[in-house]
Amino acid sequence: MSAAIELDEYDLKILRTLQENAGYSMAELGEKVGLSHTPCWRRIKRLEAEGVIVGRVTLLNPKILNLGVTVHAYVTIKSHDEDSLNAFESAVQEINEIVECYSTSGDKDYQLKIVVDSVDHYERFLKQILVHLPNVASVNSTFALKEVKYTTKLPL
Repeated sequence: MSAAIELDEYDLKILRTLQENAGYSMAELGEKVGLSHTPCWRRIKRLEAEGVIVGRVTLLNPKILNLGVTVHAYVTIKSHDEDSLNAFESAVQEINEIVECYSTSGDKDYQLKIVVDSVDHYERFLKQILVHLPNVASVNSTFALKEVKYTTKLPL
């Protein structure tokens, strides 16, 4: 486990502001956090080098893109040896419909967030792909009825 990174108030302002809009120009970002262009740029480069900032993305609206069905699949694995778990985790990386995967405690081994265009699509995905992933013993699925809260912002 890595040690915590020391962040001052300017670092936190930069991170909060980037979480709101990663598309700000360096001049706009500096103005919003109270720094000139160069010190702001240096801080961002340091935060990237230290692994605090791991990437910048554009968030898309899945419903407008006809991907309005979100499924949470809870997967139980047959064998818990390292090779079996690594094989499952590696296979998950290659499947576009799986947008999040968590190793979990409790009676299920993994929680997957899957985004598809329809319940029929998910049924085909389940039968043709999900149950055939390495070492899968069972899959329990729940469908999200409504998105109540969604954010990528960390509570800084």
